[in-house]
Amino acid sequence: MLAFKYGFLDRQPVVLALNNWQYIVMVLACCFIAAGGFYINNTAGVGKENNTEISEAKIYNIYIALTLIGVGLGYYIANFVGRPMHSGIFVVGAATLYIYATSLKQTVLVSNIVIALLMALPLIAIGIFTMYPVLNAENKLLLATLLDLMLDYALFIFVIGLLITFINDLSNADTDYNNGITTLPITLGRARTQKIVLVFALLPVGMLLYYGNAYIKELLFALGYGLVFILAPMIYFLIKLWNAKTPKDFQHLEMVLKIVLLFTVLSVAVVTFNIQYNAKG
Repeated sequence: MLAFKYGFLDRQPVVLALNNWQYIVMVLACCFIAAGGFYINNTAGVGKENNTEISEAKIYNIYIALTLIGVGLGYYIANFVGRPMHSGIFVVGAATLYIYATSLKQTVLVSNIVIALLMALPLIAIGIFTMYPVLNAENKLLLATLLDLMLDYALFIFVIGLLITFINDLSNADTDYNNGITTLPITLGRARTQKIVLVFALLPVGMLLYYGNAYIKELLFALGYGLVFILAPMIYFLIKLWNAKTPKDFQHLEMVLKIVLLFTVLSVAVVTFNIQYNAKG
C-alpha cells in the first residue's frame, strides 16, 4: 500500500481524497485487522485449539482489541471521505479472516481462494478510499486508467497469493492431516496436487509475458526489472517445483513466491519512474 501511494499515486496529476497521515491511518487499519486474523488463526484456529498455553479468554480479548482498532480506524477513514458505509470493507475483511480461521480453513479450495482474495483486497481499498471520492467528469478518464492498472496488479497478486496457499498446503500436508484439516494435497494426494499447481503456475508466467508485451515493452528499465526480478524467479519456481519432495523444498518455494510478490508490488514504482524518465527525454 505504501509502494502504491508514494511510488505511483503521488506521481500522478490528481488530488487524492486522503492526505499522507490519513493514508497511513488506512494502512494501519488494514494491518490491525490482518494482525487480528493472523493471531486468532495461530492461537485458536482450526487445528490450534490445544496448542497454546494462553487462556481462551485472553486470546479472544487480544483478537477483539486488534480487530476493533482496525475497524475503528477504517470507519474513521470511510467517514472522513463521506462514505461511512464503505467501512463495511473492513468489517467484511475482519469477519472473513475470523470465519477462515475457525471453519473455512477446513474447506478445500475455498480457504485458498479466500486468503488470496484478502491479499489483493488492500489494492481495492486504495481505489475505494483515495480515488472514488474525488471522481468527477474532469478526471474520470485518468482515474479509470489508474484503477485499471491497479486491478491488473490486484489480479496478479491474487494469482500469486493462490499459489502461495497451495504451496503452503503442500508443505504442511502431514501436519494438516494430523490436525484434521482437509486441504487439496490431503484430498487428491501430494503428487497429484503438485502437478496441478505446476500447471496453474504457468498462468502468472503467461500474464507476465502478456503485460510485458502489451504495456512495458518500450520501457526498458521496467522491462528489465520485470524479467530479472519477477519472471526469472517464476521460471526458477517452476523448475524447482518439478522435483520438490520435502517440506523444506516447499518452504523454499513459498519464500520464492513471496519474493516475487514483493518485487511485483515494487515494480509499480519502477514503471512510474521509467514513464516519467522517458517523458523528460
